Amino acid sequence: MAEGSEHTAPSFPTSLGTSTSSTISLLGRDLAEELMGRVGFGELVLWMVTQRRPSPGRVRLFEACLVALADHGFTPTAIAARLTYLSAPDSLQGALAAGLLGGGSRFLGVTEDTGRFLAEVLKTREEQPATPAEWDDLALEVVTRERAARRIIPGLGHPVHKEGDPRTPALLRIAAEEELKGPHLHLFEAIGRTHEQVLGRRLVLNGAGVCGAALADLDLPPDLLRGFALLARAGGLLGQLAEERRRPMAMDTYLLVDRNATYTAPEDGDDDGLRD
Repeated sequence: MAEGSEHTAPSFPTSLGTSTSSTISLLGRDLAEELMGRVGFGELVLWMVTQRRPSPGRVRLFEACLVALADHGFTPTAIAARLTYLSAPDSLQGALAAGLLGGGSRFLGVTEDTGRFLAEVLKTREEQPATPAEWDDLALEVVTRERAARRIIPGLGHPVHKEGDPRTPALLRIAAEEELKGPHLHLFEAIGRTHEQVLGRRLVLNGAGVCGAALADLDLPPDLLRGFALLARAGGLLGQLAEERRRPMAMDTYLLVDRNATYTAPEDGDDDGLRD
């Protein structure tokens, strides 16, 4: 503590929320009078993260990404949430957390991985391509480099939607309608057009990857993009748990696995771990 400041009250600056005994302030606005009933949740989140009130077009694209990522059926994240709820129905937060903790490199994480990948490529460029042909040239360069290094390109391919991810054209259309198709989406589209020339096969542009490109074009930090995917999936998981209450399937899932488990000896043939 500086000399003479023994009696100075501590200060913790924030541009988000503060409260007194009679008021709640958020983003410098009165929460009850200026925000509630006037600002949607998606708009509020985008505003809190960027510290700038977003335009309606930005909110539309952002919320389209949230909707695209909210639920994808009985994925491991949904199954984990349902099974955890089966085990501990008194802990809804535990079930939600279990599902969210499963958001990694194979499920949900592709949103951030794609955004990071595209941002890293663009960061090395002094000038951005100006025409579709120039974007294609850059994409070919990138795909060729990654193929030579035996690395996969995040967001390219989908385990279920082999012929086309239905989310992709919808997201690209919304971004174009709102004039928000920026360099990340342009590059990802170009990768989608050109990768077959290098890889020798056609892969779809994963909708979650397109979300990563779109969110990056909204100037959201690449290292926060997984957080938005998890925000969206939290809503989807809540829906999964509500359905689990109405139409349970977790017990059947557990019993299916448990009743069909078969013992298999270790590969080295040593059952008891004892050796001469």
